Amino acid sequence: MTEGVPRYTAREAIDLVTSGFTELPGPVDPVSRPSPPGEVGPDGPLSWQGYDASRARAAARTGEEESVVCGTATIGGTATVLISFEFGFLGGSLGERTGDRLEAAHAYAREHRLPVVSLVATGGSRMQEGMRALVQLQRVARQSTLTRAAGLPQIAVLRDPTTGGGWATLGAGADVVLALPGAQVGFAGSRVRPPDTDPAAYTAEAQLAAGAVDAVVPPAELPGLLGLWLHLLSRPSAEPAPPPPALADTDLPATGWEAVDNARSPQRPRAAAYLDAYLDRRAAISGDRCGGTDDGMLCGFGVLKDGKDGGRTVAYAAQTGTATRPAGYRTAARLIRLADRLRIPVLTLVDTPGAANDAEAERQGAGAAIADVFGAVAAAGTPVTTLLIGEGGSGGALALAAPDNTWATPDSYFSVIAPELAAAILKRPPEEVRATADQLRIRPQDLVNLGVVRGIVEPSKSPS
Repeated sequence: MTEGVPRYTAREAIDLVTSGFTELPGPVDPVSRPSPPGEVGPDGPLSWQGYDASRARAAARTGEEESVVCGTATIGGTATVLISFEFGFLGGSLGERTGDRLEAAHAYAREHRLPVVSLVATGGSRMQEGMRALVQLQRVARQSTLTRAAGLPQIAVLRDPTTGGGWATLGAGADVVLALPGAQVGFAGSRVRPPDTDPAAYTAEAQLAAGAVDAVVPPAELPGLLGLWLHLLSRPSAEPAPPPPALADTDLPATGWEAVDNARSPQRPRAAAYLDAYLDRRAAISGDRCGGTDDGMLCGFGVLKDGKDGGRTVAYAAQTGTATRPAGYRTAARLIRLADRLRIPVLTLVDTPGAANDAEAERQGAGAAIADVFGAVAAAGTPVTTLLIGEGGSGGALALAAPDNTWATPDSYFSVIAPELAAAILKRPPEEVRATADQLRIRPQDLVNLGVVRGIVEPSKSPS
């Protein structure tokens, strides 16, 4: 046990997030479990001596019949299927009966069109059942995949500890991954790691830094954040997100270089300001699930503010004016695909001088990451709206732009290449950079004439 980190029982974890819980009946005769050759005798499929007695002691100690408790609850006003692991029951391990319960819970969620929240605390697969326990991970993965295909959201809350196959299926495989502070999180449990390994690498905070967790949440804040996430992810809409109004009252630029100056101005409103003005409540996802994060890419979901579209959920992927890292593109692609599956419209805010092109970015797969975003936008069935709010630097910006539904603010520009770089490639002297900017036709009004953007948004008008 991690020092100072509480280990909640399954029921205590449930009480953290809801005051009302109705347990689902345990499956009596699961039809989907493959029948083993011959009957399973005492002490399980391996006849592991003392296994039945260990189960009986675990049941007496915890008051539970298995290592997982499944039921229904309302969290923040949204009905959900709730799964909670009991670590006191044989280390929260997954055996065949655990698999039965998890399968039944997901089947119930699909039948009743409910999201699934998993409060995970497990040491992995149950040794006393051998490979029959390990293959439960395939069952769990299949159920999660079926629920995902049904368009239902899945949220995981990682408790102490979350290791082994439970982390690699219900935990890391969820759409949104939250974790309690200080929780052990990792594929390798504490007793099987290399002896010289830094234990800090196996924590919720380390997984957040590595892009595998969306947020580390104190217990007192968990009910509110879970309720917000369930609200945001459970409200599909077929209507596209409206483009936000411009935040700066800027005249259209007279020249290409003036457009560049406007977009590069330190006083120009950035993505955070646009999101604050556009959305009432937001919840962010973080990380690319491949070991990286990028603070220059803001991704998440929020509620549209008042107006004819007020109250709808919109997903957002917003560049903040920096060179976008590969992790940022992969996070944006994850966001767009999740929104597409849940039928939630997407808003992208384009603002970057271009994709990061340093050696480390190349080692991290910059080209593949940009291609991933192009593919996610192209394949999206849910409507995608784009607003160019600053610099539109080449393909690193275009990757987030919606074909036929991109808009521009007056203080923005979009270019196949930065004017300075274009002049350098053409071997022009520095004094010709401004003329090159004009030749590139990068002003917002040029982009409209070229058919690259649909229109130029104006500042919102205050009521008179």
